[in-house]
Amino acid sequence: MAKTILKAAISAVIIFILDRLIKLLFLDGSTWHSEVLSLYLVLNKGVAFSMFAFLGEWLKYIQIVIITALLVFVYREKLFFTQNAIAVGMLFGAGCGNILDRFLYGGVVDYIAWHYGFNFAVFNFADVAINFGVFLIIVKMAWKKRGNEV
Repeated sequence: MAKTILKAAISAVIIFILDRLIKLLFLDGSTWHSEVLSLYLVLNKGVAFSMFAFLGEWLKYIQIVIITALLVFVYREKLFFTQNAIAVGMLFGAGCGNILDRFLYGGVVDYIAWHYGFNFAVFNFADVAINFGVFLIIVKMAWKKRGNEV
């Protein structure tokens, strides 16, 4: 189990540090624009697509409770945790990065705006890491369900 925790912790720390470093660029005023996407600072007071922004300061505490509950659940499900340690670490590191933003800046530091063909919500590296971590878990579960070992 120690090896699994170490894998998850290393994954979480890498994602967290990368997320912080990238966000610092945009907090210092960096911007970039093209026909496909733009990179500029947006403070998101809600979650995805600014949902639940009406919760204000409560949102960060609700997210802490949710992440803590999920960590307890994942840790208790030892087989799931062992099989998905890197993805769980990605989810935790990215989630902590976004929650830290709420405490430091009053909202999540978002900066990637896709606008080719349609306008998508502004998001950040941590959001990508969360989605990729969930994708890895789903693919691994689907692969296993088909009788394949990963």
